[in-house]
Amino acid sequence: MFAIYKRELRAYFVTPLGYIFCGMFLLVSGLLFYWTTLAEQSTESLSEYFLYLVMMFAILIPLLTMKLLADDRRIKTEQLLLTAPVSLTGMVMGKYLAALTIYGCTFLVNSFNFVLLYLYGTPNTAAILANILGTFLIGAAFIAVGLFLSSLTQSQLIAAVSSIGVIVAMLLLFFVIEYVPYAWLRSVLQWFSVVDRYLPFMNQSLSIPAVVYYLSLAALFVFLTVRVYDKRRWS
Repeated sequence: MFAIYKRELRAYFVTPLGYIFCGMFLLVSGLLFYWTTLAEQSTESLSEYFLYLVMMFAILIPLLTMKLLADDRRIKTEQLLLTAPVSLTGMVMGKYLAALTIYGCTFLVNSFNFVLLYLYGTPNTAAILANILGTFLIGAAFIAVGLFLSSLTQSQLIAAVSSIGVIVAMLLLFFVIEYVPYAWLRSVLQWFSVVDRYLPFMNQSLSIPAVVYYLSLAALFVFLTVRVYDKRRWS
């Protein structure tokens, strides 16, 4: 698994993709931070900044995941992975952790934006940490979704477009729930809503059910990816 992890990390920076993701993430996040917080000269809108950043994950995360497995099918290296002396779970986890590392390191660099708040004011540290945790977990779950969709095709473009579509649908669920006429159905949809689960973090609260939900969502799509390759190995 570690060999695949190192190979994928290296691959991100052999091609421009890793630089594009890091650059776009930092640029978009910086602009959002300036627009929602610095320009307003207030930390009251920090939760708004994080929510906008989560929405931008619909574009940013597919950039990170579109090549993970689709490219192996395209360049015919998939069979090497399937016959390598590593379990399918190890192979998939190596790729997932590589993408998660790039995302996590970029997110860490982006977090230095908040140093400005401490230089010129006294921001709510609990609110910042809660939002950072919630946003990171959402990104980790979306990476697993993109990984799964990348395993279904050999086209990076199709993998990216399908990931954008699925992530947008998961995010929009929050906005359409209020129009659902049945209370029981609204409750079910709220339970599955990615954004509804994020609301406690916006209110400076650590929600254990939300943490479990995001980790379970990531684990589910990693598991589904393994099953895709398990079926492909024997077909």
